Amino acid sequence: MILQYHHVSETMPAVTTISPADFEAHMKHLKQNNFNVVSLPDMLSKLKRGETLADNTVAITFDDGYKNNYTTAAPILEKFNFPYTIFVNPKMIDEKKSYVMTWQQIRELTKKGATIANHSAEHLYLHQKLESETLAQWQDRIKQDLVQSEERIAQETGHNYKYLAYPYGEFNHELQSIIKELGFIGIGQHSGAVGIHSDFSRLPRFPASGIYANLKTLKTKLKSLPFNITGLTNSESVTVKNQPSLIMQLTVKDFYKSQFACYVSGQGKANIKWLDDKAAESDEPIFEKSVEISPSKALGKGRSRYNCTAPSISKKGHFYWFSQPWVVEK
Repeated sequence: MILQYHHVSETMPAVTTISPADFEAHMKHLKQNNFNVVSLPDMLSKLKRGETLADNTVAITFDDGYKNNYTTAAPILEKFNFPYTIFVNPKMIDEKKSYVMTWQQIRELTKKGATIANHSAEHLYLHQKLESETLAQWQDRIKQDLVQSEERIAQETGHNYKYLAYPYGEFNHELQSIIKELGFIGIGQHSGAVGIHSDFSRLPRFPASGIYANLKTLKTKLKSLPFNITGLTNSESVTVKNQPSLIMQLTVKDFYKSQFACYVSGQGKANIKWLDDKAAESDEPIFEKSVEISPSKALGKGRSRYNCTAPSISKKGHFYWFSQPWVVEK
């Protein structure tokens, strides 16, 4: 699992904030329950090589590089000796925005073992084209943004991991294609576990701030496993469709189809239809299946998700978890 935080503070907006006491409680839970807390580069490099990791492996990340990451979060993490990654916006640091860390503070954290990675130059909606901008112009602008931001981070810290945390967690297929072309790994804000079969242009993270800071619900998420998904159809996450239908092709091995369930933001259970089923189930322990997921009514404008889960047969208390993010536009 990859955890995502923003502010660690008593005073910042609640929607993206966790209090220092709650954040320390999260870290204490990881330590006391012997979670395998690793750096994001360690996790992703091993998964890319096809190496499986322990089910209790966790990486800790922050978005935006707020000053309280330096003043409040870092001392707590150092207390537990946990590695972590901060995704920063180089242009905003260069412009000396008052709410973000300085390069000097970032270099100090780097020397203590923090990983600094790319969050784009200034936190714009990267998938959106400017007025009158052609596709080619948009592609050139985004490539320039990401490459120059990566170079700026490398100049200041020596880090050049080519990880991009999508601003606002939003991405579309065209943006994913750029990420792949540039050799980056793309990381979102939709929930779920990561594994060797994950799409490395849209890796999930579990948000753990704001309404997601509750330790009781986080404990459940920390028992997540990645589905073995072999294909996604109709997965364009930025769409004008208000009832998008998603088809997942996946390996059904360690869970029962009857216990597979999906939920729609603000609606409850989604409609599920298993496709191409035969009258008699295969006796093989591993078999490929396709399932169609759709909402019972229209999604609202803006961000939504389909969250799909299924309890593991072999690992008691663990759940497979997949999330499909949507941005419904006018």
